Amino acid sequence: MSGETQKSRWLNPLLAALLVAGAQTAALGYMIESRASILRSGREVLLKTVPVDPRDLLRGDYVILSYDISRIEPELFTGGFPAEEKEAQIYVRLEQQLDGFWTVTQAAFQPLAAAGDTVVLRSLPFVYYPSTPPAPVNVEYGIERFYVPEGEGRTLEEARNAEALSVDVRVDAGGKAQIREIAVNGSPVYEEPLY
Repeated sequence: MSGETQKSRWLNPLLAALLVAGAQTAALGYMIESRASILRSGREVLLKTVPVDPRDLLRGDYVILSYDISRIEPELFTGGFPAEEKEAQIYVRLEQQLDGFWTVTQAAFQPLAAAGDTVVLRSLPFVYYPSTPPAPVNVEYGIERFYVPEGEGRTLEEARNAEALSVDVRVDAGGKAQIREIAVNGSPVYEEPLY
């Protein structure tokens, strides 16, 4: 066997390993930058949390968050409801209220156009089951968990259950949200770093 043949056998696995490592690094970098991009330049929205069933308070090292915008009443929907069971996403228009919190003023199963000083938030995909008459729709936005240092979740749970917890999220132009800051009685207690 010649030296060139031995060298090429050794280079092929090395080249493959370098390509895989490069692809993994690029994928990880993309995920980190897409999240940081929302936090850096997304539209700021302050949300009010609501209490959660105490049997599901803390699982591991994260706090479960629920929002008043997570339950959407049927009268807020425009464009109708799907007639059959299907995987769907809901788009909600948020408007800032006098107290500084944002609330749902319109919802639809199709994208909503930007309008005035509102923000359009997109839910995570879910299976919609039609009902007659239409029932309120419960959705998640991907901001329902907040990871905290070990043992520090109880304070946030107590504030959440006392309705003293607020969440500052950033929403990008596509309607995707990221938690930016958690506050208790208006005072920041956790801020998410960009990276």
